[in-house]
Amino acid sequence: MTVTYTARVANARFCGFSKLLLAWKGSIYKVLYKEFLAFFAMYTAISITYRFFLVDDQKRYFEKLSIYCDNYASLIPMSFVLGFYVTLIVNRWWNQYTSIPLPDRIMCTLSGGVQGGDEQGRLLRRTLMRYASLSALLILRSVSTAVFKRFPTMDHVVEAGFMTREERKKFESLHSPYNKYWIPCVWFTNLAAVARSEGRIKDDNTYKLLLEELNDFRGKCSMLFHYDMISIPLVYTQVVTLAVYSFFLVCLIGRQFLDPGQGYPGHDLDLYVPIFTLLQFFFYAGWLKVAEQLINPFGEDDDDFETNWLIDRNFQVSMMAVDEMYGDLPLMERDRYWNDSNPRPPYTAATLFVLRKPSFQGSTFDMAIPKEDMHFQPLEEIAENLEESVTRNHNLALFNRLLGSAPSPTGFMGGALRRTSAQLQRLTRSVSPDPSFSDAEDEEEKSVGRSTGTAGSMPSGLGLIQSVMMEMILMWAVLQHCKTSGAF
Repeated sequence: MTVTYTARVANARFCGFSKLLLAWKGSIYKVLYKEFLAFFAMYTAISITYRFFLVDDQKRYFEKLSIYCDNYASLIPMSFVLGFYVTLIVNRWWNQYTSIPLPDRIMCTLSGGVQGGDEQGRLLRRTLMRYASLSALLILRSVSTAVFKRFPTMDHVVEAGFMTREERKKFESLHSPYNKYWIPCVWFTNLAAVARSEGRIKDDNTYKLLLEELNDFRGKCSMLFHYDMISIPLVYTQVVTLAVYSFFLVCLIGRQFLDPGQGYPGHDLDLYVPIFTLLQFFFYAGWLKVAEQLINPFGEDDDDFETNWLIDRNFQVSMMAVDEMYGDLPLMERDRYWNDSNPRPPYTAATLFVLRKPSFQGSTFDMAIPKEDMHFQPLEEIAENLEESVTRNHNLALFNRLLGSAPSPTGFMGGALRRTSAQLQRLTRSVSPDPSFSDAEDEEEKSVGRSTGTAGSMPSGLGLIQSVMMEMILMWAVLQHCKTSGAF
């Protein structure tokens, strides 16, 4: 039986998983304790032999061998190989479960699509549903050991009521070297065609929907068959198994506690029991056991799929839906919220706290925006400012590149030019921000800021305009002086 503990971990709490550690059925202790005891027994035997039965020369040789094994054991890629393998196994395990054929969609289509409250209509619906259940039984009997033990022969299938004796004769008269789980699906399509011709299925759309649901059902049966036939490549399973076993065989020698008196690095203590080596074995070997249990979930392990329970549930529910519940409707009446435009189902005292929580309106529902930023701007002004800003920034970029390419005669003049350029950029951005500045211009502005140090922050508004004009007048004066003095 599948081990279910979902209700025990419904709420996160302090040490919530700690109670699960005491469970035995389906636990790691149950599947690993034999290998764990065997590993510990072999380690103990080697340790006793080293301590009490080897002479000094043999001990020295064993110690060198132990250090050698411990140094090179890390070359085995345990985490990578084992982690990727277990991930592949878990994905395959869940995909196999989702491939189990369930009759719920077919039974709803049959109940609403195949008409007739007489005995013939009832016989049609039950027979069609039984054919679908028979196909699922045959495929599960082919892949699940638990189902095969329950239905070891076709006589057991007939005796269980999934197949009549005439149907068995017809089934066995069809010779094929392959699995014949698909034959009941063909019977289903033939019988559905008869029902359509007799008018039991009212229109072609319903007939098409019924066959589509059957094809989906048959496709899942086929997927189970192919999952059973196509296993994970044997070479991969062998590589992972050899990696784990060889690693711990090396650890039997490499993780021994050596004589502290010999002064080997890392062997200052003699604890006798390798606690962390045993934990490592528990985790890695337990990881391998997880893959071993999940690689074929149609066996009889504690956590394998409950295939026999699924057969019982599906057969009982499907037959009830197409027969007993056909045309069975409760009396329609007004609901209790008939005249209520805002229906509110009641809460119990245990769930009353939900009403105190405000309804979620969206992550930006409580976002605050300054009032001055909430006014719409005329599109004409935005377009004019954008055009002026683009033209100004383009001319300023050309001016900056000209200044960068021409060497300045003096450090003072070069600094003045750079400061003037930076101030022009700040002025332009403060008036009309525009993202058209290049990264090179931003870097140039930062370098100007670093060169000027902390002499003071740049002014803004009218003060910034005056500062720029003064810098330009000073720059013009310096240029005139350099020209008259022959600096150029």
